[in-house]
Amino acid sequence: MSNTDIVVATGSPAPSPVNWGAIVAGALVATVATLVLLLIGSGLGLTMVSPWSSQGSTATAVLASAAIWLVVVQWISSCLGGYLAGRLRRRWTSVHSDEVVFRDSAHGLLAWALATLIVVGVLGSAISSLIGSGLQATANVAAGAANAASSAVADAGANPSMAYFVDSLFRPADSARLNAPGQAGDGEAAAQATRILLTSAASGEISEGDKSYLAMLVAARTGLSQQDAQKRIDDTWTRIEDAKVKAQQAAETARKSAVKTALLGALSLVIGAFIAAVSAILGGKLRDEDEDSWSLSAP
Repeated sequence: MSNTDIVVATGSPAPSPVNWGAIVAGALVATVATLVLLLIGSGLGLTMVSPWSSQGSTATAVLASAAIWLVVVQWISSCLGGYLAGRLRRRWTSVHSDEVVFRDSAHGLLAWALATLIVVGVLGSAISSLIGSGLQATANVAAGAANAASSAVADAGANPSMAYFVDSLFRPADSARLNAPGQAGDGEAAAQATRILLTSAASGEISEGDKSYLAMLVAARTGLSQQDAQKRIDDTWTRIEDAKVKAQQAAETARKSAVKTALLGALSLVIGAFIAAVSAILGGKLRDEDEDSWSLSAP
């Protein structure tokens, strides 16, 4: 005998323990509430941003506010969806009160799950972009700024940062050389300097042979003494190392932010599921109590 053949005392088929109509209605309300609240949050967030540094909030404050607002959105929408799923479901007769509580909580969880899937589908591209940014930041930390530098082409014009460092190496020592015609081989000298600096940045140090040859190139084309050329190279190398450290620190900060965002999002979803279940229990209980009071007051 199948479940559909089971008959209760009244002689009618036993109602299904799952009311999909109530679940879908709660999920749709939760989805719409999420989208509306996200739009409100976007509008409020734009009021915190300004092109003038003295008038806008800091990036940390904006990101913290956005994270808090996303948590609030998740909880409010879960509460609405779960409550409606419990309030709109059909009443179960001849069912123990504990079973009613379980079914109501299940309805809230199902409405929350369906709403989450819909929101992910609607905002899939934005979520994928955020996840991709976090993965890219992690990859940058793992590879390091040095590896990124080694993959660059050996052309100063293709790497603006390295081109700046190379230009600083070949600045003339006196103003008379500023208007002097360029020497033959200046382009090749700059290309060689770029290749030396890129290779050295990838390995983490510049060899004595490369440093001596680079000093000869700089001295020949700037009018500096060999000693002053060596000092200029040392200063430029220090600036390159500082730039690498700052790039690694920025990538590490982005990675940590991505990790915190992912963990906060997961925790918010779990709490949202709990809120949806409790709200559904409350909605179902109020529905049954209202029906009982209406039945008692009816003539």
